[in-house]
Amino acid sequence: MTDAPIASLPMYDWPEVHAAMDRLWAGVAARCRTAGVTVPDALERRADYQGVWTAPGLVLSQTCGYPYVKSLRGKVALVGAPVYDAEGCSGPTYRSMMIVRRDDAVGAVPGLRGRRAVINGRDSQSGYSALRAIVAPYAGGGRMFSDVSVSGSHRASLRAVAEGRADVATIDAVCWAMAERHEPAAFAGLRVLALSPVAPSLPFVTARTRSAEQRAMLRDALREAIAAQAAYLRKELLLTGVEPIEDAAYDRIVEIEAESIALGYPEVA
Repeated sequence: MTDAPIASLPMYDWPEVHAAMDRLWAGVAARCRTAGVTVPDALERRADYQGVWTAPGLVLSQTCGYPYVKSLRGKVALVGAPVYDAEGCSGPTYRSMMIVRRDDAVGAVPGLRGRRAVINGRDSQSGYSALRAIVAPYAGGGRMFSDVSVSGSHRASLRAVAEGRADVATIDAVCWAMAERHEPAAFAGLRVLALSPVAPSLPFVTARTRSAEQRAMLRDALREAIAAQAAYLRKELLLTGVEPIEDAAYDRIVEIEAESIALGYPEVA
């Protein structure tokens, strides 16, 4: 692993919005160069996107809150929390939507007992821990679902439910809003059954060795880049701003997990 500068924004980087992500990065990069920070010309889009998070030369990336609290604290430094213009988002917070098929007669969470769940991965706040939190009060300390499959992404989970290969999933609010535009057929066949607890939005991070001044500069660069293309980025990425956030805010993600465990439901099952 080298110290070469690297940047990625993988959390909502669907192919349809690559151009918008590239424009956002170009704006951030230009401001970083003006401040004397060496940055890559382009975003890294490797399949192993998690490997970028702990690269010594990390300039900027975005991670899910669950891996942040579970494995990245002390290995990366917070830059800020994004603000999105999507249902379920409020300031630097968001929810997940529990989705089922529109023609499914289930009317409430208890009616999902014995159904098939799909998760994007077991290291996801929005697709795993949020599902666990919604289900925990009704699981009775036992098994809730007949099957739990792993899709690999929110987009794949959406399709799995829409196509009848699973019956329920929880989808990040931003991905749910993106699906209305980029997965219209699947979106039209789905509905929201329940909402997850509120959690802090997916943090922007940088290398842990960067100073407080550099982190503030990166946050300002993001703000300015977003403001410079406000209407475009709101439309394409649903992104409207970035706010400073304390590390302690992400303790809420630990608390959500602990609440499920206390109810006797330590894992989605």
